[in-house]
Amino acid sequence: MRTIRVALPKGRLGEKSYAVLARAGYPCPEMEEENRRLIFDNEACGVRYFLVKPSDVTVYVERGAADVGIVGKDILLEAEPDVYELCDLGMGRCRVCVAGPAGFRDDHTRPLRVATKFPHIARRYYSQRSREIELIRLNGSIELAPLVGLSDVIVDIVETGTTLKENGLAVLETIVPVSARFIANKASCKFMGEEITAMQRALLAGTGA
Repeated sequence: MRTIRVALPKGRLGEKSYAVLARAGYPCPEMEEENRRLIFDNEACGVRYFLVKPSDVTVYVERGAADVGIVGKDILLEAEPDVYELCDLGMGRCRVCVAGPAGFRDDHTRPLRVATKFPHIARRYYSQRSREIELIRLNGSIELAPLVGLSDVIVDIVETGTTLKENGLAVLETIVPVSARFIANKASCKFMGEEITAMQRALLAGTGA
């Protein structure tokens, strides 16, 4: 049996993904124990799991260190990796949005100051609208930027909107809905097509997508 290498994102999405895979016939008991390991094998089931930072899943899959991976659509849109996007798993649903102070009005006489950790998504979105922007790259606490005058608006992931409301911000526009996607290395699809297809079917059955 050939081993399929799976890059899973650390955090809630990875935990949900593993739970579905385990129920579908790809368990790895060591993953369910308290430890700090990053690689887990179950030779009997022909699976090896890697736990990686969510934004790194595409890198591992694109470069062939992993055969398949599970990643948010937002990361795919931002990184634009050369991989196959096989299916939408319907998990981790949220939105990439433009948010700002409630009642915000855009001043078109100057560039719009946009704070985000998704620079490519933001640039594409405003370029399609012929809106000149000043991009401010941040890595965390994006909501703070408009509150202290660093930016006019932010482009960020919104799940419930609670954090925005608590900070006096509101969703101004929805750029794109996102959810978890099952991706695969292109070369792996040629050499391990049966294994990858079987895992894809198991995931879809387990998520109801």
